[in-house]
Amino acid sequence: MGRKRAVLVGINYAGTEGELKGCLNDVARMRRCLVDRFGFDEADIRVLADADPSTPQPTGANIRLELERLVGDARPGDTLFFHYSGHGLQLPIETGGDDDDTGYDECIVPCDMNLIKDQDFTELVQKVPDGCLFTMVSDSCHSGGLIDKTKEQIGSSTKQSKIQQRERELRRQQAPSPGTCSCASLLQIALRHLPRRGGQRIIGSRSRDGVGEDQPPRSQAELLAADATRAGIKNRSLPLSTFVEMLRERTGKDDVGVGSIRTTLFHHFGDDASPKIRRLVNAMLGRRHGSATASEEHPDKAKPERVDGEGEAAAAKQGAPETRPLPRNGVLISGCQTDETSADATTPEGVSYGALSDAIQSVLAEERRGKVTNMELVRRARELLAKQGYTQQPGLYCRDKHANVAFIC
Repeated sequence: MGRKRAVLVGINYAGTEGELKGCLNDVARMRRCLVDRFGFDEADIRVLADADPSTPQPTGANIRLELERLVGDARPGDTLFFHYSGHGLQLPIETGGDDDDTGYDECIVPCDMNLIKDQDFTELVQKVPDGCLFTMVSDSCHSGGLIDKTKEQIGSSTKQSKIQQRERELRRQQAPSPGTCSCASLLQIALRHLPRRGGQRIIGSRSRDGVGEDQPPRSQAELLAADATRAGIKNRSLPLSTFVEMLRERTGKDDVGVGSIRTTLFHHFGDDASPKIRRLVNAMLGRRHGSATASEEHPDKAKPERVDGEGEAAAAKQGAPETRPLPRNGVLISGCQTDETSADATTPEGVSYGALSDAIQSVLAEERRGKVTNMELVRRARELLAKQGYTQQPGLYCRDKHANVAFIC
């Protein structure tokens, strides 16, 4: 029997425009689940949480370092697990760039804004030895397809037929917004978590807007709606404009724009930037300055340059990685599809969690002793979230042989 090892990342981005509430709770619950249910040793679980000074900060460099260690030390028979709760981001792919499964670069957003992209995860999984399985749960927006080039078992992120596009558009028109809850589900969440007094739910007892016992009486429906609002459903979407503002604050550069995100990351983070970004920008700047790479010829320059047009297309092709085998030994469970957002919920009592993370814990709790396959877990999580009124649809990405193996181990 091999070792069981895990890396858990939770980022709440406290004090920023993109602040979330439930990500650290997701990680704490998953850590306890790994130990109690799956038999992991505490010493073999690495946690990175931005609000916990006892753990390394979940920067892009630190996350990549932990994942490289996780995979680099793997042996046949080992169980590898990675859980991420935080923001996800979707970037249009470079003109003429890699043939991405979804047409976008799906990314996770470390606390320092140093993006980790879907191709980075693909290259990581390509290093996983045969006889070893790397399972990744990403409770983040736009997480469908985060391991690029991995077969989609459940979902529609890589199947962009006109029929499926129309179906998704119809769902959007009928739903409040992607990754959020309907009014009915908000009521369910509020009722489920409201405190009890004498066996009855206490309704309308607290409010952030000051509505309380001194206010005129309201109907039961009005009180329920108020409590549902206080449940605090928020999606884990990070608009590009918000990310740009956060990147400006991080780098101290006021001229960062959507078109210069990649070059800004390259110049600011250097060797710690995403490998794909380094290849792209080095190729692009190498064409402009001769054969020397950008980092060799201009080590001290930090001026962001826009990557677009014909130069971007040529750079993308020149900077593409050499052909490698498809990722064989990875499983991705995504919080939603690539064009959807994932929910971050806070109950009236102040308990916060990610919708997917909570659904996974609920499904596992129903099967206290028996094993749950990856396929079964995702299907049941989808059903549970739909019953609760969420519009996000978790996905499963892996080889056929791994779809029906037990989740984690």
